[in-house]
Amino acid sequence: MDYKPPSLPIDIIYADDFIIVVNKLSGLLAVPGRGIDKQDCLSLRLQNIFPDALVAHRLDMATSGLMVFARGAEMQRRLSQLFYLHAVEKRYVALVTGKFEVSSGEINLPIAADWPNRPLHKVNFESGKASQTHFRILSSNNTCSRVELEPVTGRTHQLRVHMAAISHSILGDALYGDPVSASCLMLHACSLSFSHPFNNIPLHFVCDPTF
Repeated sequence: MDYKPPSLPIDIIYADDFIIVVNKLSGLLAVPGRGIDKQDCLSLRLQNIFPDALVAHRLDMATSGLMVFARGAEMQRRLSQLFYLHAVEKRYVALVTGKFEVSSGEINLPIAADWPNRPLHKVNFESGKASQTHFRILSSNNTCSRVELEPVTGRTHQLRVHMAAISHSILGDALYGDPVSASCLMLHACSLSFSHPFNNIPLHFVCDPTF
């Protein structure tokens, strides 16, 4: 698939002297990739506005939604520590294939890199790292469901791998599902909650998906 990052302006949700929260577009890299054609990304675009903006976490190129950036190395260290300690609550909305028989649940399947098929990851009970996802059905019909997802752990491609593993792949997923089922990956980071890394004030950000 050709890489064509969106040229729309950055959607800044919140900014102060310490952090910036942005709504990332689907199709835009969070950080530079390999190759000269993969240098355009959200972090470099944001640094044109805030030169001290540094990455604290990432979203897949195909995933849209909320990302928080640090302003300066000390805030980056503090934010990274919050993510490492699972002190950041993240929620996503996804459109997935099929109808669920339950209204909510939990997925506990270990994930490992699929080395012969990188960048894919897979469920692997021998070498995989413990991975946990909570899900709640928001709406459903006979062909697809709208689901709220909460990754307790933060493995690479965790939500995409977990949903495909339980036969409810995310619509538009070119790696783990059917890429022609939607115009883009129907996965959006809709909510972030954490304590401000400078003053510990509780913060909560919401950004609804367009799908």
